Amino acid sequence: MSKLINYLKESRIELKKVIWPTKKQTKNHTFLVIGISLSVAIFLGAVDLLLNKILEIFVY
Repeated sequence: MSKLINYLKESRIELKKVIWPTKKQTKNHTFLVIGISLSVAIFLGAVDLLLNKILEIFVY
């Protein structure tokens, strides 16, 4: 039981050392991740469509 208590105490000390991002930084990073995700999705969708069209030409 003492190991668990020691672990929790040390975890609390370490969490106090963390520099948490500001609300603005979190918002900016969230929009950046959403933008990159959408860009990758559109790119992969376009590549998939292109490859499907190429396959349709040669297979059918």
